[in-house]
Amino acid sequence: MSIPNHILEQLNSQADLISIIGRHTTLKRAGNEYKGCCPFHGEKSPSFYVNPQKNIYHCFGCGVGGNAISFLRDYESLTFIEAVNELSKQTGIEVPKEEQQNVSYQRTKQPTVKPTPQAPTAPTSENSTPARQNQDNSASSYSDAFVYDEGHYDNYPPLEVYDSVPYSPENDGLDYQSSSDNGYPPSWLTDIDSITNLHNLNPAADEDGNLYELLEQIQQFYQHNLATHPHAKHYFLSRGITEDIFETFGLGYAPFGWQHLEHQFPQDIEGLKALGLVRQSESGRDYDLLRDRVIFPIRDNQGRTIGFGGRALDNEVKPKYINSSDSPVFHKQHVLYGYYESRQQRADSWLVVEGYMDVIALYQAGIYGAVASMGTAINESQISRLLTLNPTLTLSFDGDSAGQKAAWRTLEVALPVLADDKELRFLTLPNNHDPDTFIKSQGGDAMREQIANAMPLSQYIFAYLSERYDLTLAEGKAKLMSQVRSLTTALPKGSSFRYLLNNDIYQKLGGKRSQNVEAKDALLDFDGDMTISQQLQLCFLFQPRTLIDDPIEIIWQRAGINGLHLPPHIQQKASPDVLRPIAWEDLQDTALIDIVSTIKRCLNYLPKDANAAAHFILSNLKPLTQETLSRGWGGFYKTLTARNVLSLDELVENLVMQLLKLHLQKKMQELIKNPDHIKLAIVRKQSQLLNDWLRAQQAEQSAQMVTVQS
Repeated sequence: MSIPNHILEQLNSQADLISIIGRHTTLKRAGNEYKGCCPFHGEKSPSFYVNPQKNIYHCFGCGVGGNAISFLRDYESLTFIEAVNELSKQTGIEVPKEEQQNVSYQRTKQPTVKPTPQAPTAPTSENSTPARQNQDNSASSYSDAFVYDEGHYDNYPPLEVYDSVPYSPENDGLDYQSSSDNGYPPSWLTDIDSITNLHNLNPAADEDGNLYELLEQIQQFYQHNLATHPHAKHYFLSRGITEDIFETFGLGYAPFGWQHLEHQFPQDIEGLKALGLVRQSESGRDYDLLRDRVIFPIRDNQGRTIGFGGRALDNEVKPKYINSSDSPVFHKQHVLYGYYESRQQRADSWLVVEGYMDVIALYQAGIYGAVASMGTAINESQISRLLTLNPTLTLSFDGDSAGQKAAWRTLEVALPVLADDKELRFLTLPNNHDPDTFIKSQGGDAMREQIANAMPLSQYIFAYLSERYDLTLAEGKAKLMSQVRSLTTALPKGSSFRYLLNNDIYQKLGGKRSQNVEAKDALLDFDGDMTISQQLQLCFLFQPRTLIDDPIEIIWQRAGINGLHLPPHIQQKASPDVLRPIAWEDLQDTALIDIVSTIKRCLNYLPKDANAAAHFILSNLKPLTQETLSRGWGGFYKTLTARNVLSLDELVENLVMQLLKLHLQKKMQELIKNPDHIKLAIVRKQSQLLNDWLRAQQAEQSAQMVTVQS
């Protein structure tokens, strides 16, 4: 299977190389790079470096180096196709399977579009005025007919309007300032000497063209037009953009002509259509996508032009923004505007904004690292990549309803990649400003201060949800907590932030008494004679989501038992599975194992209502377990709801820890009776780590209580 080079380049550039290599060795940030011990050869001093900007790795010890595909092939022993398919899954970039798309296209010898020559006799003013007026009216209807949907350009103009207008170069909207009357574009547009840098005509017209080269030529053509059309240049100058920024971002202008690209690139019609810059009506007539718009070239991670964004000069024109469509070299969902320019400035912090002008205004103010998506919501892989470059990512969205909805959607997308060492912050500028207008009004230093004081994720979630629920009512609090619990389940497995965020918001809602105290009191009020296992079983019935991430594994990890280091003489004699976490089966509690396994099996099918979910679980338990729990469930549920207990996270953790302590104590007693010095030493060390962590937890809780009471 032949895979186009541009697809391979996209896969390598978009892959999360830090995460891929991080599965096999510990990487730590070292300036703009990450370093660690080389996974290819044993070493004690780290000499293995990963550059997330270029997405490559190199070991100065053994000399190995490469990109994402080479690492998967050389270290994980995948075949080339397997490595490509793996990266395709990770990045979302589709690998063509049958008819291979590539960046080549067939150039033609002769222009396919030739404007109709003017009649030898000029029409009288009486006859020409209605015709021109009719064409202007049609063009107006044409522009008003577009429908815009979140940056997508999917509804074309009424074709009957387009087809009813006879194309004539004198009416194409360009001020050529030419005395030529032969019907062809003016000399400034076609004179080879004047546009050498715009379009290098290849005498071998039948040779294949290259889409990247064509895009670069189109970008230069648009940029040249900006210099020759004062009204377009005035638009940028009026927005406070300086001329040196024109060059940095390659800003340009697409003239109003219906077919200006085909006039300029007559041999490249196939390429223009492949890029979506030239469209075709049902009657077969071609027209340019971008007309009378200022142009924002869109670049990939290597700085190559891959597409264009166009903004109407008139704010009344809809849609205001149009992006060129997806093509073999441009995939909207994988590109961030401003990413390449920020990398060139070695940006060390990153800010997601809504628009092209926001990116440019921040860059001009010396605030590098601002990026914007292509009219679609930023996706998980893009957020993951930005968090790899810096563990803190700030999102700046407008304060209106649409902007805040976009911010919330981005939050939901980001949660699965928000590990404990990553942070998401939210910036809503005052007085309905966006970054562009705020910088013009307040200046760059004020903007930096706003970014530094952006709201942490935990505060943003509470602020956002508290505006949507009546927190004076228990029902409002319950609804808010239900949404918070739903959100936190999306966090990575083993996340400490999940517990801390839930607890933080419980405290905000519950006043000075913590949910953990309320839950413990509820259990005592219900039945103080229940065993630890029975209490835990009822807790799992009330809050089955607790088992999404195994509580035993979480405690084992948080207490540091999973990283237990043994003396060499013990490690040599210990069996391979001696350090594995305790499993529920090890506790030898039939009823507890039954409810844990049943909940894990039914999690995806449970109703949202806690009582309904509990009865669903009960109906799937073994008869003896079902009978025992059914007797206690009704009273337990009433007791918890009467106290407005919303979460049992802390109580479940405490109960599981008590079971683990009892299990380790029992195991030590058995090993003393039936001596096994190796296993006994290991179990004692595990028990010590668990007790140390438990004491630390209790000390922290005591400190929190003192703070609350004061």
